[in-house]
Amino acid sequence: MSEFANTIKDSLLEKFTKTSYELDGYGEHNFFMSQDEIHPAIEFLKNNGFIYLTDITGSHYPEKEGAEFQVVYHIHNLSENLRIRLKVDLSEKDVHVPSMTDLFAGANWMERETFDFFGIIFEGHPNLTRILNVDDMDYHPMKKEYALEDETRTDKDDTFFGR
Repeated sequence: MSEFANTIKDSLLEKFTKTSYELDGYGEHNFFMSQDEIHPAIEFLKNNGFIYLTDITGSHYPEKEGAEFQVVYHIHNLSENLRIRLKVDLSEKDVHVPSMTDLFAGANWMERETFDFFGIIFEGHPNLTRILNVDDMDYHPMKKEYALEDETRTDKDDTFFGR
């Protein structure tokens, strides 16, 4: 790990006390943040050379009680060629995180897409409306609320698929 990466890691862990860190098997730096620390953490990173917000997305883990949703941010320091992944776990009862649109204009569409597919609310977003699905859709399609296949179908023969 580079000296710069160590400095950033130590600074984040010292400044944001609810944060934990993990270096995964692919060499990616993962920081697990709280809802109230994510905006100041990304602002801190932006002020320290992480000027490219690569992606914001969500995940749904219905089996993780109290942390059913996760918002994932990828942010990159181009001059040091260092990418950091920040993750925020959210309870199904509180799917709110602060918007990053005041820090990165590009967060606008990423947050709208994450809202559209997972129902995660980005507080302070200037226009949090659906972006890819129809406006009158009454569900969020990436939530794992429905079976992948229709169990009532009788016209399938699964013996060819090892089931």
